[in-house]
Amino acid sequence: MRSIRELAPLGASAPSTPSGVESRSRRGRAVQRAIGRRLQAAIGAAPIGFVLPNGEELRPAARTPLGRIVIRDVRTLVGLVGPSRDLWFGDGYARGEIEVEGDFADVLEAIYRASRPQSVLERVGRRWRRLRRRRNTLAASRDNVHHHYDLGNEFYSLWLDREMVYTCAYFRHPDASLEDAQLAKMEHVARKLRLRSGETVVEAGCGWGSLALHLARTRGVRVRAFNISREQIAFARERARAEGVTGCVEFIEDDYRNVSGRCDAFVSVGMLEHVGPEHYADLGRVIDRTLAGEGRGLLHFIGRSQPREFSPWVERRIFPGAHPPTLREVSAVLEPADLAILDVENLRPHYARTLEHWLTRFETHHDEVARRFDERFVRTWRLYLAGSIAAFRTGSLQLFQVLFARDGASDVAWTREHLYAGTPSEEARAAN
Repeated sequence: MRSIRELAPLGASAPSTPSGVESRSRRGRAVQRAIGRRLQAAIGAAPIGFVLPNGEELRPAARTPLGRIVIRDVRTLVGLVGPSRDLWFGDGYARGEIEVEGDFADVLEAIYRASRPQSVLERVGRRWRRLRRRRNTLAASRDNVHHHYDLGNEFYSLWLDREMVYTCAYFRHPDASLEDAQLAKMEHVARKLRLRSGETVVEAGCGWGSLALHLARTRGVRVRAFNISREQIAFARERARAEGVTGCVEFIEDDYRNVSGRCDAFVSVGMLEHVGPEHYADLGRVIDRTLAGEGRGLLHFIGRSQPREFSPWVERRIFPGAHPPTLREVSAVLEPADLAILDVENLRPHYARTLEHWLTRFETHHDEVARRFDERFVRTWRLYLAGSIAAFRTGSLQLFQVLFARDGASDVAWTREHLYAGTPSEEARAAN
């Protein structure tokens, strides 16, 4: 491949004669076109066009374009065909050097579906990144959580639901509102755990406290909820005080590895992705030492069908230290503690729908988010949300709920009928 210096159509060192300038310009256009063709080949039959820095448009063969990717910078164009193309695309979009014309999520979905299988070099690169991924020590975990979750409660309140639930919702009907779907998700979790009044619950990674409060209000249980996000814990404690439930819900600012005491149910929604494979045994030991003999638990998490890290851009810019586990990897949490899997449910389509709601609300508050942060932040989060929609639509990411209990537990559900009787979202609203 030619050097970046050669790709520029004009430059300070260009020959002074008209023929030399024209020749250099032709070479630059030819090289840009060649790189553009490589980009087209990489996304296969996706109906996506490209506009190169020199203004030339490359249209998809024999199909009306679903959208176009406009590349304004030569260095970015070159980076898109290199081993770090995810980073070049993400950062290039955030800086405004790349524009996506058309529905953002639809364009990314088409690219995901049509992209060629990973090359050997790319697979080796992913394994290398996994080895170099930041380990989630106690200190690193706090830094990683602060990077994403401590951006200000006001920011998240702009585009989450009223309950401030930042995990996959459960849409009993595709046209349900986000508010109803998040209440239905919390009720779905409560039903799976078959909670009874007076029981004790440990929640690891409680966000802004919505699930803990819901379980206390609707099931009469006592909940100890752990989180290392200072802003989220402060918000959750204020909610508990306002609702007068501080006697049955305790929000604790601490790491899951420091959980102690006994409980009838252990639940973690949206935290396992931030644990990291090197600490799955730690989490398993925590569950083992806290869960009662007839206890049961639930893990709700973003996962994969095949072992693979998040993209380099997501790991660096959005979720440092995160890893989406496969079901096989989750066995490293449960099997050493003799915990038996009772039920597995995949809510992948529900997370795509949840993200669609979030992105719509986020875009509605574009100007306010830009004032709080800047335009680059807006574009970074737009790409994160739209890319996540595409990932869940195409199955690149999965959303698992794994229900488990002690190997010999006798107090387990005979059927799944208890999950679907009635209308959980309406019952949850009535309980409030």
